Amino acid sequence: MDSRRPPPLDRDHLRKVLVAADDPSTRQFLSGALVSLGYDVTLAVDGADALRHARATRFDALILDCRMPHGGALDVLRDLLDSIDAASAGVPAFATSAEISPLLRSDLDAAGFAGAIEKPCKIASLGHALDAALGVDPRMAVLSDSDGLVATGDPQIMASLRQLLRAELLQLRTELHELGGDPGGLVDRLHRLRSACGFCGALRLGAQAKALQGHVYEARQVAPAMMERFRRELEATIAALAV
Repeated sequence: MDSRRPPPLDRDHLRKVLVAADDPSTRQFLSGALVSLGYDVTLAVDGADALRHARATRFDALILDCRMPHGGALDVLRDLLDSIDAASAGVPAFATSAEISPLLRSDLDAAGFAGAIEKPCKIASLGHALDAALGVDPRMAVLSDSDGLVATGDPQIMASLRQLLRAELLQLRTELHELGGDPGGLVDRLHRLRSACGFCGALRLGAQAKALQGHVYEARQVAPAMMERFRRELEATIAALAV
């Protein structure tokens, strides 16, 4: 198992995010925050500009302001989904607004948004939302023997703890559907899981759990797409622990 940490990505391999907002300060903040998190950012100044970029370029994620000239987030996403040949149709999209009411959140969920980000937001919260939807760095090891040995100090102890972790993950697999409707319970469950992952060197699942936990804590809801992303990491870790 490769226990090495992944090297920094070069610019050609950065994930690409489109940020659309008519407010210059919002664009500046989101752009700076995303660059600091390791993303390649393209800016759009209104709905028409966002739609032009998203039709022509395949982005990994879209961050769209709810209120913009020539179309807000709902308008842009609807037009993308209605376009047969739009390059970014179907990619995870997030809506931003200074105030996200329950009604607006319901409309965004129904339209297919991966999440809603209320402004002003913390950089860490933005990172959690994107990681929860897109997944953590795929070059990170599923299991790291060296990290597990640092935490446990003994190969036999590590092996025993990994057997316990696999049993825990099999149980968690059966609980995921129920936890999807219980944001508070999911946050608590992920907190406990992260500790177990740390002892066992389960890097990717621990990182994905942290991202999902952080996002759910902020948003107080669980997006189905983010639960599916977490489930994939769960299954990958279960398979790795069985070897």
